[in-house]
Amino acid sequence: MGRTADYSRQTCPIAATLEVVGDPWTLLILRDAFNGVRRFEQWQERLGVARNVLASRLKALVAHGVLEPRQYSDRPPRQEYLLTARGRDLRPVLLTLYDWGERHVYGEGNGPFVMTHDGHPFRPKMVCATCDEAPGERDLRRTDQDVAAPTVGEALARAAG
Repeated sequence: MGRTADYSRQTCPIAATLEVVGDPWTLLILRDAFNGVRRFEQWQERLGVARNVLASRLKALVAHGVLEPRQYSDRPPRQEYLLTARGRDLRPVLLTLYDWGERHVYGEGNGPFVMTHDGHPFRPKMVCATCDEAPGERDLRRTDQDVAAPTVGEALARAAG
């Protein structure tokens, strides 16, 4: 995908996620998809990305089941790209990236826009889906499984199916 990192031999969920969405153009395509962009020309205009790069990233997102193409014109044949359930599951990732950039790059309140929720500035908060509590710095533990985990490449091949 135009980058030098190859995570396919890793055995790590973070590496697996990076293999799918770790390219900066991919994250910006997803940002725009969450903001209603669906068509190639719209992304090209908004991002200024080379057409071949954009086509490659869209193809990869479709192959990974993050976007799905839908034809909207027969003559000439044209497609738009819609977020799948898998793609929509990336929303918290993008909101967390937004929050980090707002606080640590721009400085809180100094960014180009403010994300709001019910009229107040939005800040994402991560909580446990089981107990609904935010884990403290020392609350999370990594427990290795007693099975041989597939590599990222093997897992992605299996997921593609």
